[in-house]
Amino acid sequence: MSASGPRALGHSIEGDSPHRAERAREPRQANRAADFPGTDSPRRAADPQGGDSPRHTADRLPVLDPRAPGHPAEADSPHRAAEGGSARRAARAHDTGSSHRVEVESRDADEPVAKPVLPPTGHGHGHGHTPATPASPKVRKLLAALLVPFAVAALAGMIILFPTAATPEHVGQQAVKGTITAAQAGPCGVGDAGGDCLVVSVRMSDGAATGSEIRTAIPLEPSTPRFAVGDDVVLAYNGADPLSGASYQLVDFQRGVPLALLAALFAVAVIVLGRWQGLKALLALGLSFAVLLLFVLPAILTGENPLLVAVAGAGVIMFAVLYLTHGLSARTSTAVLGTMVSLALIGVLSALFSAVAKLTGLDDETATLVGSLGHGIDTRGLLLAGIVIGSLGVLDDVTVTQTSAVWELRAANPGLDWRALYAAGQRIGRDHVSSAVNTLVMAYAGAALPVLLYSSLSGVGIGTILQSQSIAQEIVRTLVGSIGLVAAVPVTTAVAALVAVREEPSVE
Repeated sequence: MSASGPRALGHSIEGDSPHRAERAREPRQANRAADFPGTDSPRRAADPQGGDSPRHTADRLPVLDPRAPGHPAEADSPHRAAEGGSARRAARAHDTGSSHRVEVESRDADEPVAKPVLPPTGHGHGHGHTPATPASPKVRKLLAALLVPFAVAALAGMIILFPTAATPEHVGQQAVKGTITAAQAGPCGVGDAGGDCLVVSVRMSDGAATGSEIRTAIPLEPSTPRFAVGDDVVLAYNGADPLSGASYQLVDFQRGVPLALLAALFAVAVIVLGRWQGLKALLALGLSFAVLLLFVLPAILTGENPLLVAVAGAGVIMFAVLYLTHGLSARTSTAVLGTMVSLALIGVLSALFSAVAKLTGLDDETATLVGSLGHGIDTRGLLLAGIVIGSLGVLDDVTVTQTSAVWELRAANPGLDWRALYAAGQRIGRDHVSSAVNTLVMAYAGAALPVLLYSSLSGVGIGTILQSQSIAQEIVRTLVGSIGLVAAVPVTTAVAALVAVREEPSVE
């Protein structure tokens, strides 16, 4: 509308000539008559008497510019707010610096204005909160060609290495349970007059003496647990007379109930937060334990190569757990590929540096295991198997997070090319890997804390302590796992960016 019209700045109809005011009202009345046939305006159609209502009277009031000083904008009638036209909306959009595109279908002041078209938003660091985009046929064929051979190899390795022979019989003492009914200080043996032992009476709840009560003595030493009446305990039975206290040794507390409650609390927390995704994660966790208990441990006990068993078991766990938890999609396949490459790197580095550092894997627990098995076992391979299986969990977390971040970035801005996606994903990965490496180091340091304390009391230098067998193998385990973790970020991000740019962006 031109500046000379009836709505010019500071201009009112009453201040102009009657002819110009009449010409200014005629276009508005024509537009209203077109919207409401048979009437000259929508407001007059609502008044069959044709009388001048307060709204009609308001039509003849002066029309001031809303931005003029002293303009009573709040007191004006509702239809005046719409007469500002698209010019005011454009001015407001320009003043606020809005980047949104506003589409206007018509320049007429009475026409509605379309809502702003907002750009899609995304979540750059997560585990797949938007539905996975269907992969193109070319992408599906490429991922299948890369992953199917390894999946078949892992499954075939599990079948070949699956233990068919009987596992070794239980050696050593048998664990039985009971409840302490009495406890008092007394002599350790029949001929002892001192009171350096705790003599306890235990009612047996399982084993050969179920329902009977036996008496046994426990030396009062700093390393001995403090037992009291009413404690549910575990005893080691050597197979001799089941009613003689000399056949038993009190070793530990029963912890089944509190551990079961904690496991139930964990499961409830996962399901409440993750819902269906959390339930699938728990099923995947159960599957992981099943592979470890039914395949990995029995195969190693029957004499199979520990490293080969660990590689086959880790491969089956990786494929089954990731696809069960995150679904069969290109996004999950990319995470599996990144995990597989990083896990292979960890295996190669751990084998190399354990050989260069001459690590034998013979710590106290492994030495006890070798003595109990009755046959030889590759202790260095057992060390490598522990490194591979221990690194699998943290690798899954990093690769799934990186893949989801790249897909969300692609959904937020479909115009990003491969280089831009890779650069943005790398920025997210740097933050994630810095915290994950620290978590991995602290986890291993916490597990080795008693060994570190014992080594500190030995009086030798820190260099000698770090080079000891028990400490050096933890250092190799930590550093090799961290290198694989760091390598997983660029590898997974690059593969995810290459796959994501070849898919059609999802339309919400």
